[in-house]
Amino acid sequence: MPAAEVPVSVGLVRRLLDAQHPDLADLPIEVLANGWDNLVCQLGGELLVRLPRRALAAELVTHEQRWLPELAGRLPLPVPVPVRVGRPTAQYPWPWSVVPFLPGRIVAQRAPKDPGSTATVLGGFLRALHTPAPPDAPVNAFRGIPLSGRAEGVLEGLAHVADASDRAAALRVWEAAAAAPAWDGPPLWLHGDLHPANILVDHGRVSAVIDFGDITSGDPATDLSVAWMLLTAEQRAALRQAYGRADDTTWDRARGWALALSLAFLTHSADNPLMHGIGGRTFRAVLEQPH
Repeated sequence: MPAAEVPVSVGLVRRLLDAQHPDLADLPIEVLANGWDNLVCQLGGELLVRLPRRALAAELVTHEQRWLPELAGRLPLPVPVPVRVGRPTAQYPWPWSVVPFLPGRIVAQRAPKDPGSTATVLGGFLRALHTPAPPDAPVNAFRGIPLSGRAEGVLEGLAHVADASDRAAALRVWEAAAAAPAWDGPPLWLHGDLHPANILVDHGRVSAVIDFGDITSGDPATDLSVAWMLLTAEQRAALRQAYGRADDTTWDRARGWALALSLAFLTHSADNPLMHGIGGRTFRAVLEQPH
């Protein structure tokens, strides 16, 4: 995991709240996650604080602050729209956010009770999200781009696949996806990082989508790759039907994106068993013969 570029701690969160949002400063603070990009702390019972650990993550926080308030109203699932915005200070150089605490556990840790309903809900969510983005929407150099931009990473990742038959099968999947025509529609709004650790389930049902730091615009196949991360072949068909706009070439690219992301998770998650597990399950799903 990348090292923090500045020290982040509960004490820093408390000092920033005291200076900028004093009405929240006396609430209990508990660390929930200290990930690649953010320190995430629960603030009382209803809020979270997201404090970037790296300059790259700070830019992503500003994207959430700018765009989630505009997008949330048309989405059929709750998303963490910032309720307070933090400013850089002499002791901390970047913007930060206070967001609602959305109840539930991530799907990677607690499977929904009805996977078929999950497929339909996620398909509907992506249909609502994937609308034309304005010219000033964020652009991500790694998500929403033509698959050719992921080729180097895929080939590097395949070199680490130990089983020769799996490696050959994955290469065939990649070559087929890379040969599919590129997205020729307008850049669409994308979540950009839609995987089972960014989807919540509560009382057995998908309840929210979180972590929009990679929000971007581009090819919807990037987000549709979640179908291979979470669902069986039959359930993937249900997601595609609920989504309603994925032609065969988009679906082929989505499978290629699933392969590319699975290899990235496997290659870069030696210290993160959760993401490594997502990568392994996705890789196996990608190698299944499509129905």
